[in-house]
Amino acid sequence: MRAKTQAVPPASTAVPRALNQPDGGGDEAFKAFDRMREALTAQMTGGLSPAAMALALFDWSIHLAHAPGKQAELLTKAVRKATRFAGYVSIASHDPETPPCIEPLPGDNRFAGEAWQKPPFNFLVQAFLLNQQWWHNVTRDVPGVTPHHEDVVSFTARQLLDVASPSNNIFTNPEVIAKSWQTAGLNFVEGCRNWLDDVSRLATGQPAAGTENFVVGRDVAVTPGEVVFRNHLIELIQYKPTAEDVFAEPVLIVPAWIMKYYILDLSPHNSLISYLVGRGHTVFCVSWRNPDAGDRHLGLDDYRRQGVMAALDAVNAIVPGVKIHATGYCLGGTLLSIAAAAMARAGDDRLASVTLLAAQTDFSEPGELALFIDHSQMHFLDSMMWNRGYLAADQMAGAFQLLRSNDLIWSRLVHDYLMGERAPMIDLMAWNADSTRMPYRMHAEYLQKLYLDNELAAGRFMVDGRPAALQNIRAPIFAVGTERDHVAPWRSVYKIHYLTDTDVTFVLTSGGHNAGIVSEPGRPRRRFRAGEKKATDVCLSADEWAEAASPQEGSWWLAWGDWLVRHSTSTRVAPPSMGAENKGYRPLAAAPGSYVQQR
Repeated sequence: MRAKTQAVPPASTAVPRALNQPDGGGDEAFKAFDRMREALTAQMTGGLSPAAMALALFDWSIHLAHAPGKQAELLTKAVRKATRFAGYVSIASHDPETPPCIEPLPGDNRFAGEAWQKPPFNFLVQAFLLNQQWWHNVTRDVPGVTPHHEDVVSFTARQLLDVASPSNNIFTNPEVIAKSWQTAGLNFVEGCRNWLDDVSRLATGQPAAGTENFVVGRDVAVTPGEVVFRNHLIELIQYKPTAEDVFAEPVLIVPAWIMKYYILDLSPHNSLISYLVGRGHTVFCVSWRNPDAGDRHLGLDDYRRQGVMAALDAVNAIVPGVKIHATGYCLGGTLLSIAAAAMARAGDDRLASVTLLAAQTDFSEPGELALFIDHSQMHFLDSMMWNRGYLAADQMAGAFQLLRSNDLIWSRLVHDYLMGERAPMIDLMAWNADSTRMPYRMHAEYLQKLYLDNELAAGRFMVDGRPAALQNIRAPIFAVGTERDHVAPWRSVYKIHYLTDTDVTFVLTSGGHNAGIVSEPGRPRRRFRAGEKKATDVCLSADEWAEAASPQEGSWWLAWGDWLVRHSTSTRVAPPSMGAENKGYRPLAAAPGSYVQQR
């Protein structure tokens, strides 16, 4: 008799329900332990994730080790460079006019002095530049390496090479040698004094030497005005008019919270705010609070609501019945674009125009700053901020300095410590030393949602439960990119063309992220390109646009000023009152206010 069989139910791939149940409330304790360990490590690594660096190095090295063709290419190039160098030395030893076999990269001015063109220093320069070029070949185009890891390894190699540059050595820098001979070595004594002074200031939290000549409210940020609104996050400054009549539409400026607002109100001769006031605009500017550990839970939406939206409400109350020219700089521009998109989605049409100064809305190609942003580094940074409650000012300053280490680190060390001289402090440098902090939650959300996930460009960034789609913006846009921007590369800024369905005027100006924006009329060696794309026009690529746009000499401020006039009503009106006391916006203090003074 055949035995009875029972059907066996198919195996389930679902996880048993019991395995999904929490097994206790101690998970956060384990996570906190990991965070504390990473926060301690960060103190020794300057905030750089060792895991992220190791992953990049392993990815590059393992692929290079398994690429015999690349190895053969590098060997061939090494032989060629050695041959070029030997030929140059043999000829230049007899003919001082021999052209170099390799030129420094654009923007590298370390070897521009005449002393570097004479033996034996010209030989050292040529050997260094050839070696630098070879290491670029070593770290680039290795088959199979992740592009981000390739960038990290190449950047690290460049930093290490810069340490070994002949310009940083007292025995191989002819300018230092000449200075030592001229002063009988007193330059080193002065350099030691400068170093001790800098170390003392750093240890005691004092600002850099020379900044005492640029006091906020006395030397910089001196455009007359009043603080007409204050909440926990911002002070809103209204500037006093200088004309009997003004344009009806006011201008609201939203700077980045990573910086003090007065980069746009430096000295009287290069103040963008003063320039706008002088042209007959009623100008308001947001001054952000410098957050501390108690503000750790402030998020990106808090900055939108308590920052941009609160400022718009105040401006509407003081200057009722007209639309507003909204202007955002850097992160302030990104936040403004989010606010403008959310307003358009809600049918709020209070904006007459939107101006974005060196502000990104698409973070798929964010430039060299992306070197410090990946999932491993983000987790490490998150732990560091969790421990402090904020991102310290020196942390961000260090990252920006590494991006331009030749200009901001090594050249300064040579000038101040080896030459024994102090570089003269200027208003822009003093402002740069007056840095701010960023709250833990806000900065974590900013990096995760915008840099890593690129939610704004993808239409996934949520405001009040709805996506903030830039395509909904109908106000005309004026966007400015700068040619040498390491923070917001101009091609990334240009992508506003691809994300909006409105008229876009784009300007590409000479200079970098800060100096390109602070570009007052009359400043020498300034130029820009400008072009307008109507909503119905064909969209060009960034390179096509640059080729089609003709260079113009002078400041882009003039072009923007004319653009604002074209998008304002033609009839000028009497200036509004300072504040609106009957609506709860009475003047609280004279500009520049108190938040900008917070350290």
